[in-house]
Amino acid sequence: MNLSVGIVGLPNVGKSTLFNALLKKQTAFVANYPFATIEPNVGVVPVPDIRLERLAQITKDEEQMDGFPPIKPAVVNFVDIAGLVKGASEGAGLGNKFLSHIREVSIIAHVVRAFEDPNIIREGSVGPKTDYEAVETELILADLQSIQQAQSKVKRFAKESEKTAIEKLFKELNEGKRASKIELSDEEKTYSNTFFLLSAKPEIMVLNVAESDYSEEKIKNITKTYSELLGVSDEKLVVICAKIESDLSELSEEEQKQYLADSGVKQSGLERLIQKAYETLGLISFLTCGEKEVRAWTIRRGETALMASGAIHTDFMKKFIKAEVVSYSDFVTNSGWKKSRELGKARLEGRDYMVNDGDVIEFKIGA
Repeated sequence: MNLSVGIVGLPNVGKSTLFNALLKKQTAFVANYPFATIEPNVGVVPVPDIRLERLAQITKDEEQMDGFPPIKPAVVNFVDIAGLVKGASEGAGLGNKFLSHIREVSIIAHVVRAFEDPNIIREGSVGPKTDYEAVETELILADLQSIQQAQSKVKRFAKESEKTAIEKLFKELNEGKRASKIELSDEEKTYSNTFFLLSAKPEIMVLNVAESDYSEEKIKNITKTYSELLGVSDEKLVVICAKIESDLSELSEEEQKQYLADSGVKQSGLERLIQKAYETLGLISFLTCGEKEVRAWTIRRGETALMASGAIHTDFMKKFIKAEVVSYSDFVTNSGWKKSRELGKARLEGRDYMVNDGDVIEFKIGA
């Protein structure tokens, strides 16, 4: 599954600094002036998953390999999108490009600056609440334009659900409501999805804070404060410090762990941001392991074994016979496939089996 996270926000809020840190290399041009990022920079970032290293060790021992099998984690595409300014929906700044790039991502990571720095230019930025509302307004205005264009094309013989969907969307977008918060019937929602509305996309709020505010206790307090200030659920908020993430990107894995421990933070911003994206989109990972590779595969929560097999290869769905499944905890406890099978912890499941996060699976495929 291609998971893409679009990093958006006003200019100079820390988007490109965060992007560089996430990639652990300086691939986006970061400069202290508006529109430093003109084309969206896209980077593929591995999803941190400590389970894969354990599976690699088990596979090496069980298969009596000389070395470890290759580890292939699930990945997330991060897209660093040019900073937006007021009037973007009407083409101001790089508005049209900005908005078109957002349409292509799975989820929006909306970065707002939650600290003061007189040395950083505020291009159209006033404060976290105003900045957040400015971007939200431009997304809604762009959606309103899409619906207005659709209104002129709706024919008299259009379905009733299509007409009512257009009417509801036009009315409530006009009132400043995000498309994601507009109540529609299933049929109306299906029609609404054909417009790829920007404000209908899932969203995460990323609060970029100062180094002095980056500790577990302060993160909790900041999350509560900004949840109330911005009027969004604390489940949608991720607190990061782009400066610290940038520093972390220059360190080895062990040094990163020590740095975080010294800062009083359990997880890096990368881990928390990806985890939040997975939660928001309802994603999980199932695992495969063998001499060839140890790998994590991303699917939607609630998908069946048949659908999961298609994540590996579409041909697997056509030739699917069974899925042999062991929970990760049982697989580790029993040190691999052999003992898991002997103890009855490996189960043969059919195509309708609902895959759980961390399931270790071997698909049985016909010729």
